[in-house]
Amino acid sequence: MALARRGAATLVCRDMKLGVIGCGKMGSALVEGAIRAGVITASQVSGCDSHPAAAAAFAAATGARIADGIAGLDADTYLLCTKPHHAAAALAALPAGDARVISVAAGLTTGWLEARVPAGVRVVRCMPNTPALVGKGAAAYCRGAGASDADADAARLLLGAVGLAVELPESLMDAVTGLSGSGPAFVYIMIEAMADGGVRAGLPRAESLKLAAQTVLGAAAMVLETGLHPAALKDMVASPGGTTIAGLAELEQRGMRSSFIEAVHAAARRSAELGAS
Repeated sequence: MALARRGAATLVCRDMKLGVIGCGKMGSALVEGAIRAGVITASQVSGCDSHPAAAAAFAAATGARIADGIAGLDADTYLLCTKPHHAAAALAALPAGDARVISVAAGLTTGWLEARVPAGVRVVRCMPNTPALVGKGAAAYCRGAGASDADADAARLLLGAVGLAVELPESLMDAVTGLSGSGPAFVYIMIEAMADGGVRAGLPRAESLKLAAQTVLGAAAMVLETGLHPAALKDMVASPGGTTIAGLAELEQRGMRSSFIEAVHAAARRSAELGAS
């Protein structure tokens, strides 16, 4: 399971044998991204899924081998992509020994996972989001008690192949769920509302939606690529007495900023409630 250097900075999982448990959209996105980025090759991957159609689609998309079940996976790294209520049975089927589990199963803590894996298996918990499906994900990961730097690197490589990946303490994973996990839905509503505003002002629906979505994409890229604070970028657009400041004043009057803050907080709070249940 060595992680080798490629070029100046890129890590490559040269000898990782990756077994994917649950070959749905997220598992496929992560593996496709890792193969595309050169982190792993299709020959290093095997997968299994209780739904034959999902397994067949995974094999077609990635070129990976499909196993009859977990016991048939040729793996030292397991990517757990099942629904949370199926995770316990999947973990119980793993062989004991030197291996790692990288879990993207929502809400399952490292303690919960570690209590159910066989002896010698280490755990990394991840929280990706759905834009990983188009290579624009935002994810966080945290280590279990026995996880090593190499285990964390493996998670970072897989998640980073489809977007941004950051390591955080597990105590912050509910906040991550509220922000980047639930956040795409908040942004979709914003895009839809902006497009509706364009339609109200006279734009055709299709063009208004494209312009709204591209505007959000471009604004996000400006934050990430310039490194400037969003407030500074906002001030660059809002000229004295102009159209933008008029719109911003309307948003402030209607509580847009506090609504987003409270939405993220409510989602994070709900994540903590679900994790405790």
